[in-house]
Amino acid sequence: MTEKVRVRFAPSPTGPLHVGGVRTALYNYLFAKHHGGDFIIRIEDTDQTRLVPGAEEYILRSLEWCGIHADYGPHIGGPDAPYRQSERKPIYKAYAEELVAKGHAYYAFDTPEQIEEMREKAKAAGNKSPQYNAITRQYMLNSLTLPAEEVQKRLESNEPYVIRMLVPRKEEIRFEDKIRGWVSVHSSQLDDKVLLKSDGMPTYHLANVVDDHLMKITHVIRGEEWLPSTPLHVLLYRGFGWEMPVFAHLPLLLSPDDSGKLSKRDGDRYGFPVFPLEWVDPITGNKSSGYKESGYLPEAFINFLAFLGWNPGTHQEVFSMQELIQHFSLERVGKSGVKFDKKKSIWYNQYYIRKKSPEELLPYVVQDLEKKGWPIPAAPYLKRVIELLSDRVEYLTDFTNLAPYFFLRPNTYEPELIEKSWKTQNIAFLIDFSRQLQGIQEWNSKNLEMLGKQLASEKGLSAGKIMPTIRLAVTGVTFGPGVFDILELLGKEETLWRIDQALQKIPVPTEKL
Repeated sequence: MTEKVRVRFAPSPTGPLHVGGVRTALYNYLFAKHHGGDFIIRIEDTDQTRLVPGAEEYILRSLEWCGIHADYGPHIGGPDAPYRQSERKPIYKAYAEELVAKGHAYYAFDTPEQIEEMREKAKAAGNKSPQYNAITRQYMLNSLTLPAEEVQKRLESNEPYVIRMLVPRKEEIRFEDKIRGWVSVHSSQLDDKVLLKSDGMPTYHLANVVDDHLMKITHVIRGEEWLPSTPLHVLLYRGFGWEMPVFAHLPLLLSPDDSGKLSKRDGDRYGFPVFPLEWVDPITGNKSSGYKESGYLPEAFINFLAFLGWNPGTHQEVFSMQELIQHFSLERVGKSGVKFDKKKSIWYNQYYIRKKSPEELLPYVVQDLEKKGWPIPAAPYLKRVIELLSDRVEYLTDFTNLAPYFFLRPNTYEPELIEKSWKTQNIAFLIDFSRQLQGIQEWNSKNLEMLGKQLASEKGLSAGKIMPTIRLAVTGVTFGPGVFDILELLGKEETLWRIDQALQKIPVPTEKL
């Protein structure tokens, strides 16, 4: 490539950033960095009626958490500022007028009522999807049907109007897509889209093409849902006489059951987030979970996301961001929809958690404890908790969710474990074990295990019989790390207190010895 690669991610702040949007941003970022180019964030907020408070800030925070850092954008600035389309409003009208002057667009003065009347007549005539197009425009109030003098008069009197694209009536519009190859669409399938609205704001189509040109965007990498709009964009580039960027339309992310495009409802149904960060709806106050709050590491999320549509052509599955940048290419992006795989996302998260040291994981556990309002033990204690649990957890939140007994004294005991292990013999063992624990000088798992097994043997009990009883007394739950490792970490005083509480709280069974 001779010219510098420049790409942009251009979200609309109409709500939270969906996982599909993050993937689009990621692929743009990887492509730009692979070629030593620029990655720009541009906020496309031309539809002011649909803006959601806080959405732009959420989008920017989400990308930062993911490690997708822009070279230029609304929060950074840059040579092409401003990077919000609403702040670029004066730019677009001149370009819309230029298209009119060149014969590629026209003024339309129709009222909403007149347009609705046109649609109703078309429907009555058997047209199920009436449009303002090459046929219907001949009967409407626009600069193609009105005398030039009347058009000028209407403009000078500030009569409301829009500027519409003049789509050729019979033409095959072809363009090459980097992922899908050559795409051909007949102009009869297109309508004369509004380019400039009556309030002077551009529509997405005009603003998108003008900004991409002015910002010297070389590659437009976006979701498949924008593929139907591309023929119109091709006509716009042609109308202006500008060189087109390279287009690449990414495959859809599909529901795990292959029922359609991935949605928030799919996430709720199958138990995974579809947003990178927690989103609180500013109107309803409803919360939607995010990958961060659900306990995902950003590098695991990004590695997983990269493989939803791209593959390196090898068996390697684990890639750092730098490795993704090194290996990424559009040629290895597929065009078929990709099914979301929750199990694979967990696999990646487990892998990255296990690769981190206790020191690296410590801040995440502290943050989770702070969020829960639980006591925060000293760092050495927390690091040992992490060492004991890191091979078992799937999410960062599992350090507290799976083993609350490391931070809080149990106040309930699993009924199934009580039924299984709270036998008269076991209780007698536990009483003696607690008594002998008081005399241990070197409190470590090795000595505790030796004492437990020796005492069990003396009472004719197997170690497998007595360990669930000890676990029940000190943790209240069935599963966890080795029971003597737990005792060592809890310490003598806490262990003895918990055993005493269990003996007081859990009813003695009625069976005889």
